[in-house]
Parts: sequence; structure tokens; C-alpha cells
Amino acid sequence: MAILGNLIARSLYIRKRMTPKVATPIKYQTNTLKKLMTKSQDTLFGKHYQFSQLLNNETTFITEFRKNVPVHTYNEMYDQWWHKCQEGISDVSWPGKVKYFALSSGTSESASKHIPVTQDMIKSIKRVGFKQLCSLTNFDIPSATFQKGVLMLGGTTSLFEKGEYYEGDMSGISAKNMPRWMSALLYKPGKKIAKKPKWEDRIKLIVRNAKKWDVGTVCGVPAWVQIVLEEIIKYHQLNTIHDIWPNLNIYIHGGVSFEPYKESFSKLLGKPISFVETYMASEGSFGFKAHPDASGIKLVLNAGIFYEFVPFNETNFDEDGNPYAQVSSVLINEVDEHTEYAVMLSTCSGAWRYIIGDVIRFTNAAEHEMMIVGRTKQFLSLCGEHLSVDNMNKAIEQVSKEFNIAINEFTVIGFPEANYFAHRWYIGCDDASINEQEIAASLDKALCALNDDYEVERSSALKSIYVTLVPNKVFYDYMKSMGKDGAMNKFPRVLKGNTKDKWEQFIQQIAE
Repeated sequence: MAILGNLIARSLYIRKRMTPKVATPIKYQTNTLKKLMTKSQDTLFGKHYQFSQLLNNETTFITEFRKNVPVHTYNEMYDQWWHKCQEGISDVSWPGKVKYFALSSGTSESASKHIPVTQDMIKSIKRVGFKQLCSLTNFDIPSATFQKGVLMLGGTTSLFEKGEYYEGDMSGISAKNMPRWMSALLYKPGKKIAKKPKWEDRIKLIVRNAKKWDVGTVCGVPAWVQIVLEEIIKYHQLNTIHDIWPNLNIYIHGGVSFEPYKESFSKLLGKPISFVETYMASEGSFGFKAHPDASGIKLVLNAGIFYEFVPFNETNFDEDGNPYAQVSSVLINEVDEHTEYAVMLSTCSGAWRYIIGDVIRFTNAAEHEMMIVGRTKQFLSLCGEHLSVDNMNKAIEQVSKEFNIAINEFTVIGFPEANYFAHRWYIGCDDASINEQEIAASLDKALCALNDDYEVERSSALKSIYVTLVPNKVFYDYMKSMGKDGAMNKFPRVLKGNTKDKWEQFIQQIAE
């Protein structure tokens, strides 16, 4: 393994010194869409929307594509096209049969979505992964780290056979299709443990076997990675995780903002490590933080995904976060740093003008670097307060620092109160001495400073802010009760409708 690690490290640093040819962002994206349309022009979808005819004009095919192909939500894409893939039909919206379907983590809806994963998408994910591996030379990481194990805390690789296809977590599908050399030499917890279908069984085995491994990199969603590291420290009676893994130097995370976990996570470490954010979903792998000084995640523009960005406003979306049939979008060369955009994708898995649900803001438009600020259905705006998940994360971080408490999880609901409106925050906190009213006042003050619309509404329609403190464990117990514990599942920051009702019923049952 040492020889392999040295070869990897040397190859990466040699590659860094090379200067590859770089096209403009729009050139990359133009070529990407042309390849996607050309390859899929004989599919049912491509024939329906006459891709071959749209491609006839080299200068107008992007305009014609955006004019003739409608915007799709998941339900529209699935009901009209993807369900045929599950029936074994070939060449539906991408050439060939679909072997895998990724089950989404379902943060915004109770039911899991089934997202097609083609062989071309698996290649795309590997390509983005290799680019990220190369970018790690920009970080202050000892070369020996590349000789060490990579612990991936994702979904089970034991997929469910459904006749014509297999389904499971995207992380499990990716792990099942990783390069053999990595799987055999570097991948932890290894194939045997990764196949265990139950998250709890996998975690017990990871905790017990932790001493056998020399881990240099950990990957996974912050909440579950933190739980695993805490369990390892407790089981082996350690002070920090570095007592057992002294070569741990990289944590690759994504899915949710890391800000709420930063304080409590740092207490598990014996020395500073590099935190590298990545942007990956059931629909594909989109980018990563390419440099420690980067302002955000850098989108990869030449890996089989064509991006459009839809301004997240009342012109394009209704009050529940659903896109209208006709929306305006911009391309990568037209974005700015002042607008929040919903991400719309056309991919090598047969998604076309598909609203993924993420809302982003570009932190450096010239370098196509961005940050996720929320979800189309997880913004809270009962009366015009326009509260984003990014606002919530920053406010929670300020409260955490002010009261010197660890807040790993939180969620907020909105509801009518008399003739006005109110917010109730459920905040994970294991310190029983903290006063809920003081937390509410601090949170309210932080949000007023962060969001002008919120501040205005606090003096008019948004009359009350309530805080209910619950142990952090309650959030994870709820996820478990919903069959969404572990792996890539995230607790939604805003609860609405049926999910709100289920959460409140769960809280009431605990109180009784």
C-alpha cells in the first residue's frame, strides 16, 4: 500500500505542475449539451422533442433546446419517462437499459425518489472524483495521507434487486462501482461490512474494527460521521479520534452545511485537519472545494451535466417552491453573485431540464464557485420573511458561540397564530441549564441582522418566535423511526405539511 500511495501522491503533484488546456465555462457547457443531445437523439425522449432537428443549427441549438424542452420536476420526469425504465424498456431518456436507481434521501418529501443511474453517470462520478483527488494537492496535506485508508460512511452496497434493475443509496451504488485497486487496498470499511443492509450493524462493526485500520480520509454526511467518531472514541476509551487514527488529515463532507457541526466536531480531533466540501446528490456529482482559500464549491462543467440556473423568485416559483410551467433561466456565463438560483440539470442519466431542488448562490461567478443556501421547498416565507437555510445555519452558529453550546441539529416550522404568524424552532441541545427564551431572543436578533425581510416582518405579521430545546438524540431517533437513519439521510431544516405533522406527533409522544 505504501508503494501505491507514493505513486498516487507523485502522480498528483506531477499533474498539478502540468498546465492542461482550459476552455471557457460556456464552451465546456456548450460541448456538454451537444454531446448529451447527440447521444440521446434516438431515445424516446430525444425523438419526442426532435433533438436531431434541434442539432441541425450549430449556433442556435442551445436556444432551441431551452425553448422546446419543458422544465421537469421529479414527478413529471418520473411519471412521463423514468417509470418506463423500471419496466425494462430501453432507450427511454438515455440510450440502453437503466441498471441502477438511486433512492434519494428524501429531505423534502416523505417518499423516496427513484433516480436513474446509468453507466455514463457512474463514469461521470468517477471523473469528478479524480478531479477532486487531484485538487487535494492544493491543500496542506502530507503525501503519506494518500497511502492510508479512506473510510466512506455511506449507504449499503447490498442493493435491492427489482427484476430489471437494482436500487439503493447513491453512495452505495458509487462504492459498488469504485475502481478495483481502491476497493482492494484503500476502501474502508471494506466490502464485507459495507454489504450489511442495516446502518446500525455496519456502525457496530466499524466501531469494533477501527483499531485495525490506518485511516487518512473520512467521507460522509456530518451528523452521521460525528456519531460514528463519538462511538469509536467511547468504545476504545480515547481522548480524540487521532489517538487511534494519527494520520487522519482529510474530512470530505457534503449534503448539508457543516457550520452547525463545526464546534462539536472539532472537540473530537487531536489536531487540525483539512475540511473539503463536495457537492453530490442522487442525480450526480457536481463539484467540490478545489482550494482551501476558495470561496465556495467549484462546479465541474465538462463531466456530462449541463446546467441552467433559475432565479429563485416569485416569477419562477410559487409560494410552496414549485416551479411554474414557464421559467426564465440563465447559463453559466450569465450568472451573478447577487441572485439565488434553483439548479436545473440535463444529465447523462437521462434527466432533462430537471429542477433538482437545491438553491445556490455564486460566491465567485468568474470561477463558477457556489454555495448551497437552501432547498426550493425548505425556504420559510409565511408572510414575506424569506428565510433561507443559509440564514438559519448562520444564526444557529452565532447562538452556539454566544451560549458556548453544541447545536448539531435543528428544524423550524411556521404556523398561523391568531391573526398573525409565528415560527417554532426545535433545537438540539444536551445542556439542560440553557433557557429557551434567551435562545429565542438571541436567535431572533441574529436573524434580524442577517435578513432585512425577516426584520421587517418581525415588526408586523411575524409576531412570535418560540424555541423548544430537545436532546440531539431525538432528531436521530425520529429519523430512525422514519426508516431514514444513517448513510446519506439529512434532517430537513424546514418542516411543512405532512412531515411537520409527523414530527410534532413524535415530539408529543416523547413528552407523554
